[in-house]
Amino acid sequence: MKKVIIAGGTGFIGDFLQKRFQELGYDVIIISRQKQHINWEDRLSIQRALEGAELLINLAGKSVNCRYNEKNKQEIMNSRVATTKILGEAVQSCSNPPELWINSSTATIYRHAEDRPMTEAEGEIGSGFSVDVATKWEDTFFSYKLPETRQIALRIAIVLGKGGGVMTPYRNLVRFGLGGIQGSGKQMFSWIHIEDLFQIILFLRDKKKLSGVFNCSAPQPVTNRALMNKLRHEMNAPIGLPAPKWLLEIGSVFIQTETELVLKSRWVIPDRLEREGYNFRFKTLDHTLQDILNV
Repeated sequence: MKKVIIAGGTGFIGDFLQKRFQELGYDVIIISRQKQHINWEDRLSIQRALEGAELLINLAGKSVNCRYNEKNKQEIMNSRVATTKILGEAVQSCSNPPELWINSSTATIYRHAEDRPMTEAEGEIGSGFSVDVATKWEDTFFSYKLPETRQIALRIAIVLGKGGGVMTPYRNLVRFGLGGIQGSGKQMFSWIHIEDLFQIILFLRDKKKLSGVFNCSAPQPVTNRALMNKLRHEMNAPIGLPAPKWLLEIGSVFIQTETELVLKSRWVIPDRLEREGYNFRFKTLDHTLQDILNV
């Protein structure tokens, strides 16, 4: 039986990938801090699981939906770098290592961009804590030289899907009449349907010569204003109060998050994927929201 290892595979994305891979007949093994799975501290079991695996997918990392105090910042960084190191050392120890290792990264690695889109070749790396996390994460991943294992870092945009992720808070905002623009509304919103994320993994699995960095985002980003308009339209909510930056700053303290998550302009396009011939199932936000919201 084909085998895929999903590290950090118990969240919204991991649950979806596990189900889809099982539908294809894969044996899916999860590495997690949850008791029923292989624990991160059990290095021998991790190595044994990786032996003969077709795919290793690393999604591990503390959620960034929190206040960026020193404790949380350290946990966000360490949870990504330390787990990547554990996997790198385990792959090196394998006699029959995985054919492909796909490591999560983030589209937040690029600068705030309202002037032009960011591609893999011409995108400008930004600055600040979130960018530092992303660059350290990728540097750690690519520091392992693995002649028998292809390595791909997916710079994943905001993942949209049913039953979890960011759609839950966005739906609540619209439902309670708060679905107006956030900040200026001009910031770009780059996103990916969770089914396309899965299909991209399969695409990269089959394209044996591909490696390196790929932007994992739909080809038609929208502004925050357009995002909220489309959400209100799909949810039949004619009114949505705006949230200026100063109000978001106050609110973020009470709900223990950071305004960067909604105010940073992420204008990312999947240049390499499209040039290699990947055909998106969900190219537009309209199609995506219709699929997610009209259950």
